[in-house]
Amino acid sequence: MTGRTPEQRWLAWQSVDSGRLMLFGVASALVVVGLAGTAPHVRYPDIAIAFGLFIAFGELLRLSLPGGREGAPIAMTAAFAYAMAVKVAHDDKVLYLHTPILQVIAVTAVGMSLGALPHIAAGRQAGLTAMSARLVSVACVATVFRTIVRAEPLAAHWVADLAVMAVMVALGWLIETLICAIIRADDLRARYVVTLSDELAVQWRLGLASGMSAIITVFGAEVMGIAELAVFAGPLLVIQFAFRRYASIRATYLQTVRALAQVTEVGGYVETGHSLRVTRLALAVGRELGMPETDLLDLEYAALMHDIGQLSLVEPIPGGATVLVPHADAHRIADLGAEVIRRTGLLDTVADLVRCQWLPYHGGHREPPLGSRIIRAANALDDLVVGSADRDRITAALARLRADTASEYDPEVIEALAVVADRLPVSRL
Repeated sequence: MTGRTPEQRWLAWQSVDSGRLMLFGVASALVVVGLAGTAPHVRYPDIAIAFGLFIAFGELLRLSLPGGREGAPIAMTAAFAYAMAVKVAHDDKVLYLHTPILQVIAVTAVGMSLGALPHIAAGRQAGLTAMSARLVSVACVATVFRTIVRAEPLAAHWVADLAVMAVMVALGWLIETLICAIIRADDLRARYVVTLSDELAVQWRLGLASGMSAIITVFGAEVMGIAELAVFAGPLLVIQFAFRRYASIRATYLQTVRALAQVTEVGGYVETGHSLRVTRLALAVGRELGMPETDLLDLEYAALMHDIGQLSLVEPIPGGATVLVPHADAHRIADLGAEVIRRTGLLDTVADLVRCQWLPYHGGHREPPLGSRIIRAANALDDLVVGSADRDRITAALARLRADTASEYDPEVIEALAVVADRLPVSRL
């Protein structure tokens, strides 16, 4: 593998946004302070090693979640459990742990780093952003919990202990989600409120599983000691396997749709790269308009396959530019494409978006869905500029689309398209 040149490394560093840099700075400071405060004396080293290895194991088995996200539920379970462990059975007696906050941070950081090493060795990304967010959330939980407990049992009844721990894991999960939403909103140039809502919707099940597992691990340690870490690894692996299967199925769907979308390009019905460019434009406009992630997924599928109906044509449209064809032909192409998609039996919403993409904004049989209006505008822009990044050509194309906003195109969509087109070259959207 060829290494990057110094210029490439400098450009990559410059491309890191300020929010991510701040997160890296906070995480680095926590690691330095934690290691410095722990190095002179590690309390209960055998317990620290056991939890550290459990965290490393969980980081090794990190998940790729929908939308390019990353999760490490087993690592978070172990880290939260270590942050909240007060009593651990050890050598036929119960130890009351006086684990310092800095030691919790240090053990978590070392465990995560060890778990990330195999990923780095395999050429995959280290996942510094996600690890930093997880470390910050664990540090917050350890600080709040250890301050409350002061190395003493929480209460005389387990129900009170359970309530406090539930609040702690909820706090940790919320902090991690807030941080990830900030970074993701900046990366995608999406509205933070929408991004946060998407993060909460995607992450709450995994967060609930990790949080409850952490609480069970804490209670189990009082009876079984650190040996129970191996016992509880089994159910966590089953949960992680289920999430991995879901992510795999979604990825397979997208790969299949992309392969189907390329048929029109291979057959010469549209310009090479047209479907992908329209999809990127449509997704960027959808985020600009604040569409939730579930709707963006349907929009992505529909944009990729918006020209599939052209396969029914005896003679391809010159350049595949449907923006230049009469409404009757555009209607027929959209209906045939929607019928192909509908026959899958799984993408009815996507089929409706494709079916309605030919409808004008005003004066049609019905008002088209927002996704259809976005695809219509993005497709028209790419048909007119054919992937060119020339600013004058893009400006002229947008002026032509604005002239048709009285009937053909949604003015709000066109303005969002103009913002997106002005932000980056079309080829990079």
